Amino acid sequence: MTPHTHVDARAIDTAARLRAAGLRVTDSRRAVVEALRAHPHASADAIFGVVVETLPGTSLQSVYNALGDFVDAGLARRIEPAGRPGLFELRVDDNHHHLICSRCGAVEDVDCIVGAAPCLTPSDAHGYAVQVAEVTFWGVCPTCAEAEAVAVDAVGAPL
Repeated sequence: MTPHTHVDARAIDTAARLRAAGLRVTDSRRAVVEALRAHPHASADAIFGVVVETLPGTSLQSVYNALGDFVDAGLARRIEPAGRPGLFELRVDDNHHHLICSRCGAVEDVDCIVGAAPCLTPSDAHGYAVQVAEVTFWGVCPTCAEAEAVAVDAVGAPL
């Protein structure tokens, strides 16, 4: 009888994902994928903070390299909200959009636009064959709106 060995299905999935994207499987790449799974829409610095907890010898540059490789291979997507650092996510298999809080920077995925969406078809494509439209909705998240309402109630006037 052979002893049972625990094999983490997630680790196998991560390795398979990296190989399918044509990338070599390394500890730092695995850690970056796992950090992105746990923290979608994270900046490279935030991902580094998560990765360094499990792989203390990892450099910020290796995290940037892995993220760049992932984007180039189609394993990850980089979104670039105006005035904020680039954010990374693993959700690349659909044409979804984002809601971003203009106060705290929270990001939520929004499935593709429904109904009439004239903004997804340019009035003049200038000869381009449009493949993807990225839409970013900016607003105030419920947490920030609640905090503002509490602050207004406390002082009787908006801050």
